[in-house]
Amino acid sequence: MFKSELDLARPFTPLSIAVLAVSDTRTLETDTGGALLKSLLEGDGHTCFERAVVRDDIHQIRARVMEWVVNPAVDAIITTGGTGFTGRDVTPEALEPLFQKRIDGFSVLFHQYSATTVGTSTLQSRATGGLIGETFVFCLPGSRGACRDGWEGILRAQLDNRHKPCNFVELMPRLAER
Repeated sequence: MFKSELDLARPFTPLSIAVLAVSDTRTLETDTGGALLKSLLEGDGHTCFERAVVRDDIHQIRARVMEWVVNPAVDAIITTGGTGFTGRDVTPEALEPLFQKRIDGFSVLFHQYSATTVGTSTLQSRATGGLIGETFVFCLPGSRGACRDGWEGILRAQLDNRHKPCNFVELMPRLAER
């Protein structure tokens, strides 16, 4: 659906990406969305820094994400789960106040891409993204399909330094500029 072009003359730069599942019912062993993200990102040459699960709790979500944000070994964080509309879905409420810069286009592109796979059901997601300090954070729904859509439709390209005409990796050395 989206145009993706790689500059294959440029060497690939693998990133260190942390994956956080937000769920009251899943464990590391039963978290299929986070496991899929780990598999996809590693299959594309990146490293999964760590994979974890926290409850749908604003304080737990923030604590784990900030633990990774302050670690210079983590380049990006992808969360899965807690983006719906039920009372316990609080991932956007936990993380959006921490964004120094929102990536508004991430939500737009996620919904455009997701609509090709789930139709109008994409409306039931509050997928979001932003920059906390010098770390990119992307919040996806918890389903395997949504994780696949987010990675294959958007993040695979934007987290690949060879993607043209531009990508997030090229920005990373400049994120600390003031």
